[in-house]
Amino acid sequence: MTDFSAAAATDATPIEPTLPDGWELVVGLEVHVELDTASKLFCGCANQFGSEPNTNICPICLGLPGSLPVMNERAVELAMTLGRALDCDVRRSVMARKNYFYPDMPKDFQTTQYDQPTNSDGRLVLGDGFVVGVERAHIEEDTGKSTHIGGGGRISDAQYSLVDYNRAGVPLVEIVSRPDMRTIEHAKAYVEELREILIATGVSDARMEEGSMRVDANVSVRPHGSDELRTRCEIKNINSVRSLGRAIEYEARRHIDLWTSGSAPDQETRHWDEEGGRTLPGRKKEDADDYRYFQEPDLVPLDPAPETVAAIDAAMPPLPSARRAALADATGADPASVALLVGRGQDELALAAIAAGADADKVVVRLVNDLAVDDWSKVTATALAELVEMESSGAISATQAKQILADMTERGGDPAILAAARGFEAMDTDELETLLDGLIADNPDEWARFTSGDDADHKKMQGFFTGQIMKATRGQADGKTVARLLAQRST
Repeated sequence: MTDFSAAAATDATPIEPTLPDGWELVVGLEVHVELDTASKLFCGCANQFGSEPNTNICPICLGLPGSLPVMNERAVELAMTLGRALDCDVRRSVMARKNYFYPDMPKDFQTTQYDQPTNSDGRLVLGDGFVVGVERAHIEEDTGKSTHIGGGGRISDAQYSLVDYNRAGVPLVEIVSRPDMRTIEHAKAYVEELREILIATGVSDARMEEGSMRVDANVSVRPHGSDELRTRCEIKNINSVRSLGRAIEYEARRHIDLWTSGSAPDQETRHWDEEGGRTLPGRKKEDADDYRYFQEPDLVPLDPAPETVAAIDAAMPPLPSARRAALADATGADPASVALLVGRGQDELALAAIAAGADADKVVVRLVNDLAVDDWSKVTATALAELVEMESSGAISATQAKQILADMTERGGDPAILAAARGFEAMDTDELETLLDGLIADNPDEWARFTSGDDADHKKMQGFFTGQIMKATRGQADGKTVARLLAQRST
């Protein structure tokens, strides 16, 4: 049993993976996404990851006196595209100044949106049908990046700090969910679904490892049956889905320990320590009034025309949820396989091969098991359909189909020609029967276990005889034919 005492509430205490009975998790997520533009939000500096520090900078993104911002039109288009993909209302919006001390934002305020965001009142439907409300998806600029040298890498015990302003002014959209999530799995699924939408729409490359998608998790707990929203803590800049789950788990348990010991968590930001498996305190969380928002005087309001929003809707590509539904309808495959193929972008290939006459089940099996590669552009739907037909007809075995698909992935080509080049041909059933008769004669004890043993023995010996046939035929035998011959002889 895990200790839920006050002593267990310390930041260094590890936790177990489940919450105690009687408590409910409440999670809302703020996801910051760098938009896939060529230049920054208010200037012409390159929006490029990995450049030498402080090379993509100018007077505007450094906030030098006399410099004036100019809105990046492409950034606004991408922000509205994301808003419509999240079923948001796209409205007239204004930019605002958010004021507090930014050590890595030289103008000492952030240009963002406050009470009039571009996108409002949307939703994201997860794979299991659960709906997460999206409160807003607003435009803002990113900050620079500070690196603290010495100590534990935190500013409080660093010997000195370095600042790179390349990221300052990069265009962001911050997607703020409503606190609708009650499980860690739904929080993780929300981030994964959102990432797929970002990639499908071309809004962002969503590379969490490069910081172009960063997640802040607002976590609180409450007794089951309660509808109150208790004090929340915001876990900042989580950069992987796995870390998100671990951070939420830890923070929820920390809150429960505090509440059950008679105290309460402070409203604050916290940081996830991946190595230590815990959150650490940051700064006390401000309210909106503390930021002294006011309208940005150097930028005009954004007021998209209805025809602009209609054009965005008309150009919207198929979203992951619709693509999963189409593939599931066409194949009847399990949700995990469907999600995998859509995530890889192989659903169009699968649907086209099925439309060309290929067996749907075999198409899914071949792609799921044998096409987990970065580049499969040489595999055409026509060739895949022909390969599956060769396997279905017994012209080649499943093992041979896998090898031919590997050849197709590497250099393309006609599967029949590739099969002939490898010397693959269907094995004659009479030849297989002769091989099997010999194996039975040479292995009487194993055959007795196959025909008379319990289920475990039967399964094990079936694998034994099938393996021996495959070895003798160098993988050319068809596994289903072997299974059929074994079943005939065991009755």
